Amino acid sequence: MDRFKLSTTVMGTIKQTIYQSRKTGFLIIFLTYIIALGIAIFTFQSVNPDQHLLWRLFLADFAATVFVWFIGMIFDNASLYDPYWSVAPPLLLTLLAIKWYSVDIPFLLLLTGVWIWAIRLTVNWGYTFKNLGIQDWRYDKYKQQFPILWQLVNFTGINLMPTIIVFLAMIPGIYLLELCGSANLFTIIGFLICTGAATLQYFADRQIHRFRKTNPGKVCNIGLWSFSRHPNYLGEIAMWWGVFIMLLSIGGKEYTWTGTGALVNSLLFIFISIPLMEKRQLANKAEYATYRKQTGMLLPKIK
Repeated sequence: MDRFKLSTTVMGTIKQTIYQSRKTGFLIIFLTYIIALGIAIFTFQSVNPDQHLLWRLFLADFAATVFVWFIGMIFDNASLYDPYWSVAPPLLLTLLAIKWYSVDIPFLLLLTGVWIWAIRLTVNWGYTFKNLGIQDWRYDKYKQQFPILWQLVNFTGINLMPTIIVFLAMIPGIYLLELCGSANLFTIIGFLICTGAATLQYFADRQIHRFRKTNPGKVCNIGLWSFSRHPNYLGEIAMWWGVFIMLLSIGGKEYTWTGTGALVNSLLFIFISIPLMEKRQLANKAEYATYRKQTGMLLPKIK
C-alpha cells in the first residue's frame, strides 16, 4: 500500500512537472514535430510514385497530422497542434525544392516569403505558449459542449480541417515550384503582399502584447488596432493571396482553381475565427461594442 502511495505521488509530481514547465512543454512539442516530420517523409516515400504529387503530399501531411493529434490526445491538450499551421508549409516546400526540383527566382521569392511568415507566426506562438496545462479557450469550449464526441471534434475540426485548408493554400506554391518560370512585375507584387502580410502581423502582435501588459482587460484600440479589429487576421488572409498571385504571374488562367485554398482560408477567418473571437470579446468587455461600431473588421472604415 505504501509503495502504491509512493508511486502515485511520484507520478503526480512528474505529471505536474510536465504540465507546468514551459521548457518541458517546448521540448515535448519539438520532439513531436521532429517525429511527425519523419512520419511525413516516410509516408511520402512509401506511396506509389505513379500517384499524383499532390495526393502523395497530402497523405504525408495527413499522417503527420494524425500523429500530432495522437500526442495531443495523450497530453489532453489540443493546442499541441497550434504550431502545425506555420511549421508545415515552409518545411514541405523546402524539402520539395531540395529533393525534386531546380529552384528559380519566383520560387526563391516564394520560399523567402513563406519562411518570413512562418518564423514570425511560430515565434508569436512561442511567446504566448505557457505550458501543456493550458490550451486555447476555444478548445475548452468545444470540449465542454461535446464531451462525448470531443476527440472526434478535436481530430476533425481542430487538427484535420486546418491541415486541409493550409494544404489547399500551399498548392499554388507547389505548382510554382514545378513551373520554373521567370519573375515579372506581378511575381514581385505577390512577394511584396506575402512579406507585407507578415510585417503587418508582426507589428499588430507587438502592439497588442504591449497594450495587454499595461492595460489588462481593456480593448486594444491603438496603432493598427485603431484601423482594424483584426489586423493579424488580415495579414494571415493576405499571405496566401500573395502566394496565389505569384503562381498566376507565371502560370496563367489554367491555375485559377488553385486560389481555392486562399478563398477557403479567408472564409474560415471571416465566418468562424472572427465571430468566435468577437462573441467572447463582447461578453467580457463592455466597451468592445462601441469599438466594433467604430472600427472595421479587417479593412479600415471609410469615414
